[in-house]
Formats: sequence, C-alpha cells, structure tokens
Amino acid sequence: MKELITKYKSIITYGIFGVLTTIINIVCYQVLYSQVHISNVVSNIIAWVIAVAFAYVTNKIWVFESKSLEPKVLLAEIWKFVTCRLATGALDLAIMYVGVDLMHGPSMMLKIVSNVIVILLNYVASKIIIFKKEK
Repeated sequence: MKELITKYKSIITYGIFGVLTTIINIVCYQVLYSQVHISNVVSNIIAWVIAVAFAYVTNKIWVFESKSLEPKVLLAEIWKFVTCRLATGALDLAIMYVGVDLMHGPSMMLKIVSNVIVILLNYVASKIIIFKKEK
C-alpha cells in the first residue's frame, strides 16, 4: 500500500488540493452570485482568481514539490501556471456563460461539471508543462 501511495503521490495530493480548490471556487462563486448578487460572469472571474492563487501555492509546494525559490524559476512557473489556467479559465467561463446565461441551465450543476473538466486539464498541464521534472 505504501508503495502505491508513493508511486501515485502527485495524483493523490493533486486530487486533495484539486477538491479544495474546487470547493474554494464553488463557494466563492455561490456567495458572490447568489448572496451578493454579482453577475454570473463577474462572480465566476473573481472565484477563478482566488482559486488559481490557492492552486499555484499548493501545487508548487505539495503536489509537484517544486522547491526552487529562485526568481527566474518562480517567474517561469507563475507565467506558465497562469497562462495554462487562463486557458482552462476561459473554458470554464464559456461553459458557465453558455450553460447559465444563454441556456438557463442549473448554475451549480454546470459549475461542478465545468470544474471536473478543468481539474483534469489542469493536472495534465501542470505535469507536462509547468512543474515538469528536469532530467
């Protein structure tokens, strides 16, 4: 069992922090959209920014164990992370805009489905582009 945990550590920790990031994203969105009555798109953008900041820190430290604090490395990681997250954030925004604003679908169900898609794409991007191990 210990061998499996070690072998799949990045997937396990990504799953844990992915769930936490998703919860942060959904709770922020829900509070802003349903309680504060900020528009769907603006609520989604604010929730995304907060979730991405949380995700970068947790992915860097615990998921992909990128230890370097060298400015050149940090800037490159942050640039790639934000760029990839902007792409998946745009996908999330498109799903929410089309699903909620145009098709009048259930906002929370669409938010959850969108987050599942985004989490999978973000893991792949983080693994092969952002925090890839140098050989």
